[in-house]
Amino acid sequence: MSEAYNSNTCNEALFTSFFKTQVKTLRNFLIYRFGSEAMAEDVTQEAFIKLWQNCKEVPIEKAKAYLYTLANNACLNQLSHQKVVLHYQKKHNTPDKTIENPEFLLEEAQFKARLLKAIDNLNETQRTAFLMHRIDGKKYAEIAEELNISVKAVEKRIHLALIEIRQHFENFK
Repeated sequence: MSEAYNSNTCNEALFTSFFKTQVKTLRNFLIYRFGSEAMAEDVTQEAFIKLWQNCKEVPIEKAKAYLYTLANNACLNQLSHQKVVLHYQKKHNTPDKTIENPEFLLEEAQFKARLLKAIDNLNETQRTAFLMHRIDGKKYAEIAEELNISVKAVEKRIHLALIEIRQHFENFK
């Protein structure tokens, strides 16, 4: 009796009918799992191909469960692969300099030179307060304590420094 069940899945007409009734629900299931229609289409096709290849071992009554097991395993394999890829990217996260446009690199160098010149043109009190805040990451109160001035004086120095720097970059307003 089990041979009769086994031969049903290999019957082309029965398999085609089964395919037509299950393909859309399996594909939708995979879209929900993957979030990608293209991946869902690929895995759906692979699952049906494997079912056809193993039609003698899978009775038609268990074909749906077999398909969903194949699809679920493919999802798990893909997620595992994505974890490996992410781990590798985190571990080897070095920017690829070949992607950057030479024009962008030139503009970046020019901007950096202009910024350094603008900071050099600040008076000593403004430059000190500005660099302590922006480079060292100190709070206004910490700067005031170190320089023995009021917090308001620190605010004023940094404000004047920003105004002075902005004058060097009129097109960045």
